[in-house]
Amino acid sequence: MERGDKREAVVDAMLEVVAEYGFHGAPMSLVAERANVGAGTIYRYFEDKDAVIASCYQSIEERCHAAIRERYPEGRPVRERFLHVATVVARHFREAPRDLRFLQQFHDSPYGADVRREKMFGQGDKDLVRELFEEGRTQQILKDLPLPVLFALSFGPLVHICRDHAVGFLELDDRLVEQTVEACWDALKR
Repeated sequence: MERGDKREAVVDAMLEVVAEYGFHGAPMSLVAERANVGAGTIYRYFEDKDAVIASCYQSIEERCHAAIRERYPEGRPVRERFLHVATVVARHFREAPRDLRFLQQFHDSPYGADVRREKMFGQGDKDLVRELFEEGRTQQILKDLPLPVLFALSFGPLVHICRDHAVGFLELDDRLVEQTVEACWDALKR
């Protein structure tokens, strides 16, 4: 296995183990076993478990952002851009339930609190959704609600239906994705 392949195998194994057992149930020995590498090998690529978890998050974010950027309707109305983002997110998590399970745990843990704070309030990296919500509020298209409420009204329902699809409570076809995304838009618009 090549050097980059081993690193990716560790990230993939950590995603799998955390999705199954949670952060506390993810010993590095199990991650190493699933990655088919020695436990010491992990530390050639990562400083510690936290660094592996951060890489997992970054990997998911990169896949989601790449999907969102594909055919992103730049310069189009806020509604159209929101529908695109929300649809892509819902479809991604429908097809990648492991990513969804990891992110749910990540965002509900101390690991995710700082990331979420930066996404909603940060002055650092540009966040497409935050900027979209701010533009919508400025144009008085969206309700004048705090950013955490806008994020919750839009992505909370999507996460829940994707979770319910993953456990077999409902069949999340493209039509239901569209209907749910429209309902989320209705919750946000003035």
